[in-house]
Amino acid sequence: MTETAIRDMALERRLLLAEAGDPDACYDLGMACSTGSGGVAIDLIAAHCWFNLAALAGHAAAADCRTEVAFDMTAREVVAAQRQARHILQSRHRMAA
Repeated sequence: MTETAIRDMALERRLLLAEAGDPDACYDLGMACSTGSGGVAIDLIAAHCWFNLAALAGHAAAADCRTEVAFDMTAREVVAAQRQARHILQSRHRMAA
């Protein structure tokens, strides 16, 4: 198995955990999206979304990271990130019902 395949599998696992509500996985995805690490392209909207979800789940550092990322975003981008976070939260509630 190649290094890229292993990295892709690890990222997919993190994404599944984050979508299920794991605060550490949300934080890790926020870090990956904000820095472009782990084979992920820099995406501040996604980073803000994942940091927001991590913060809501009680991750200690996520709120500070969310604020830091927001400094480099427009107001419209922050709204888009919040919309994405709400969509993920609603999906979690539908799956739990």
